[in-house]
Parts: sequence; C-alpha cells; structure tokens
Amino acid sequence: MKRSKKLFALVLSAAMIAATAAGCSTGAATAESKSESKTAENASPAQSSNKQLVIGLSMNTQTNPFFVSVKEGAQKGAEELGAKLVVTDAQNDASTQMKDVENLITQKPDLIIIDPADSDAIVAAIQEANDAKIPVITIDRAAKGGDVVSHMGFNAIKAGGLEGQFIADTLKGKGNVVEIQGIMGTNVAQDRSKGFNDVIAKYPDIKKVATQSADFDRAKAMKVMENILQANKNIQAVYAANDEMALGCLEAIEAAGRTKDIVLVGNDCLDDTMKAIKEDKMKATINEPPYFLGKTAVQTAVKYLKGDKVEKSVILESTLVTKDNVDSIKTRD
Repeated sequence: MKRSKKLFALVLSAAMIAATAAGCSTGAATAESKSESKTAENASPAQSSNKQLVIGLSMNTQTNPFFVSVKEGAQKGAEELGAKLVVTDAQNDASTQMKDVENLITQKPDLIIIDPADSDAIVAAIQEANDAKIPVITIDRAAKGGDVVSHMGFNAIKAGGLEGQFIADTLKGKGNVVEIQGIMGTNVAQDRSKGFNDVIAKYPDIKKVATQSADFDRAKAMKVMENILQANKNIQAVYAANDEMALGCLEAIEAAGRTKDIVLVGNDCLDDTMKAIKEDKMKATINEPPYFLGKTAVQTAVKYLKGDKVEKSVILESTLVTKDNVDSIKTRD
C-alpha cells in the first residue's frame, strides 16, 4: 500500500511539471506573437509587405508639352522602381482636378502626387487626402494650404530674374519690353513675374509697354502678341513666362516680319524652344526640364514610402540657356 501511494505521488509530480512547462511555452509564444504584430503595425506599407506601391499622379493638363514631359518622367521613374502610376488629367480646370483627386482617394493609393491647376483651389483636395491618411507631394506649382510631405519645383523668382537680366544686358539697359504672363492664380506665374520685374526695375531706361496674361497657352499667346504688335511698333524685347507662350509669340513675331528686331525669351527648356534658339529665332530660355521633375517626384515618393526621410522643399537647379550652351543641355534620359 505504501509503495502504491509513493508511485501515485511520482506520477502526479511529473504531470504537474509537464503542465507548467507547457504553460511557459504558450506564454512565450503569445508574447512573441504580440511583438511581431506590433512591429507590423508600425511598419510603412513598403516595409510591411512586398506589394507593389501605387502612386496617384494628378496632372493639371496634358495639352501643354511641359506637363506631358512631367508625366513621361514620372512614368519612367515608376517603371524603374517597380511602382504602379495612376494618372489623371484635369484639363486646366480646378474643379475637375478636385474630382480627380477624390477619385484617386477612393482607389486608396499609397501616395498622391499633385501638380495643381490653381494654388488656392487645390487646398481642399489636399485636405481630403490628409483626412484619408494618404500622403501628398506637390510639384511645380505649390499649394497654399493642406499638409504635404514635400513640394518640389524650381525657383521661379530666380528664373524670372535670370531672363530679366539677360534682356537688360542684351538691350544694354535701354529699350521697350513686353511681358506675357502665365496663369496668375499660380505661384509660378506670380513668382516668375516678380523675378523679372525686380530686375527690370533697376534699369530706368527700360520701359514695359505692355503686360498681359496668356495663361501659359501657345494659341492665346499668339493672339495676345498679334494685338500688342499692332499697337506697339517700337518693341525691343519680349519676356514670356513659359516656352509655350514664347513659341506662340514667335509665330506672331515671324508673321509680322520682326524676328530680327525683337529679343524673345521664354522659360522651361522645351524641345521646340531649343530648336528655335539654335536657329536664332529665340534668344534664351531657362533650363527647368519637366521630365526630370516628374521622375524626381516619383523617386521621392518611393523613398518616403520606404520609410526614408525626404526634404519638405526640393528646389531643382535653374540655368540660363542661350545659343552658347544650348547643345550641352540635357532635358531627359
């Protein structure tokens, strides 16, 4: 009897030790599982899985060659980095762009890149993306509100100043000039005009005989320039705030037979402008290649989504392009 009780006690003790070991093992596994879950929650989309990144690109227009090149650069960047790019075209209409961004939000992309049609009107769209926890990057034209991860573009005041100085130097500080402005609801148009006028104001013998907006549009600029040429027979220089408008002005100037009499400059470094400079029909532009703007935007988006730090403001280089250096300028890969 005593032996039987002793054997029972040994069996019971072994069972208790096994149960305790199992409990410890289960607790450790649970703690490990919780730890892994917490790590996954804190990871960025790119870190937590190997899924393809989806980036929305809301373009203000695709009728302007500048913005076509922006899109092409963005597509190249996405292709190289294995990201999917969803592109919309607002056709230069702020209300259309609002709807475009709303549609992109419903698709739940990892990030949205926006090139605003209007710097004020785009704020509401950015705020909707903010509310949906979708990060936003703006390019070219800055927004006047909303929370953006980064804005990238060019120093528009510097660009306008470079063109103003080129005209002042070419005219030797004396002459009549015309300013063709862009969409004045955008910071780019405002800043390019400011930079140009800040320089011209230093030369009292340079007079602006006309200032008019052509909304960054080639056809509008041609009509505006035709009217200005008819009203002003004595013009020595024309500053157009982008190359599309400069090329429209060129058509009007050529039709009037005044190509040799007028110093024409633009901004953006479009292929047609480079050709016009080589042919001595235009005198200068600013090297702000849109292709690399689009590509850099996508590269920055992917960098951010992978958890890397990005700059709040990225200003790309602007340089003056004339016949002296036009052959050395690179505008795309």
